[in-house]
Amino acid sequence: MPIATSWKPIVLAGLPAAVLTIAGIARADAVTDSNVRAAEIASTIRLTPVAVRAMALVQVSVFDAVQSIEGHYRPLIAAPGAKSGASVDAAVAAATRAALLATIPGQKEAIETDYQAALAKLATGPAKSEGIAAGERAAAAVLAARARDGADAPATYTPRTTPGVYVPTGQPIVPHWGRRTPWVMSAGSQFRPAPPPRLDSETWHRDLTEVKALGGLRSTTRTPEQTAIARFWNTTSPSVYWPVVRSVALARATNVSESARLLAEAAIAMDDALIAVFDAKYAFEFWRPITAIRNGASDVSDPGWEPLIETPMHPEYPCAHCIVSASVGAVLEAAIGSGPSPRLRSTSPTGEGVERSWSSPAEFVREVSEARIYAGVHYRNSTDVGQAMGRRIGELVVRRLPDAELRANSPPGTGR
Repeated sequence: MPIATSWKPIVLAGLPAAVLTIAGIARADAVTDSNVRAAEIASTIRLTPVAVRAMALVQVSVFDAVQSIEGHYRPLIAAPGAKSGASVDAAVAAATRAALLATIPGQKEAIETDYQAALAKLATGPAKSEGIAAGERAAAAVLAARARDGADAPATYTPRTTPGVYVPTGQPIVPHWGRRTPWVMSAGSQFRPAPPPRLDSETWHRDLTEVKALGGLRSTTRTPEQTAIARFWNTTSPSVYWPVVRSVALARATNVSESARLLAEAAIAMDDALIAVFDAKYAFEFWRPITAIRNGASDVSDPGWEPLIETPMHPEYPCAHCIVSASVGAVLEAAIGSGPSPRLRSTSPTGEGVERSWSSPAEFVREVSEARIYAGVHYRNSTDVGQAMGRRIGELVVRRLPDAELRANSPPGTGR
């Protein structure tokens, strides 16, 4: 079942105005520090949806561990409160370790190394021990609650064909993902969009013409900058998205509870966004540009056309990069509120080590969408639809997370 349907709305824009107007001040803490390595470890998972789910489990575990000690917000999954004086840093380290070990056991050595390094910074004593126990309890509760969310369901898929006709034998990725239990959506289909454009529509002809010209391997109209953008976003691994989220957390979060909340919101938004997009993709099974251009019977047809990057192994509509980036963008916009946006920054494993930056979440979201057209794997309408879905999911997450006032009068560490 989706979690905590009784939560009250919360808007991160409610941070004090004085805090939001302070530019360039970075407040690293145990939450943002642990997120760096957790995202790197999660990025070793080959399938992005699985990696994104792992990060959601990590960040929700961290959030609940912090709240069991700090008591500023209601935990997302009920867990016993920690004893007074428990170390938050130890709880964050323990929760991160437990969630990662459960989801990425193949990285046990790296996980344990990071965990021991984090604990080595803390003085031995009851505070450390209690913090470790709190983190482990929180992760255990989150993992148990999400153990049957459908991630391990059989990934069955049957291509549309007739007996005797060859079809590619590579299995499309995660055809079952849209049936997973969401975190805050009522179902994967909650935001399922209208069907893609008709093949006799002006929108379809416009989009096909554009992606053929801009997204082809041998395009003469795509600029070097557009090519660099396309290659930078030839990934959706956690390692490229989380630096963007941390850009806001480091500049805007006033304490460890705020950091934990923002990162949990972003993680939940990304995971639910991928549930929604794969529900839609396999509902419509719309063809990719390489298929449409090579097989189309129009003036756009070209049997030898190739996209700039390799076409992902799942249906085209809507754009997954676009829904993920827009869901994150909506969370970050709520965190920033009416104040100036900090500079958002990230690097990409497919970006040749170059750091890219954006002046606002909106600019970041637009670039991700444009990148998929430049890459030759999506149509403009699909990027627009993906953005709209992602924004609605991000806004839903922000509304559904717990309100600080719910625990304003509760003693810290009492749990709920």
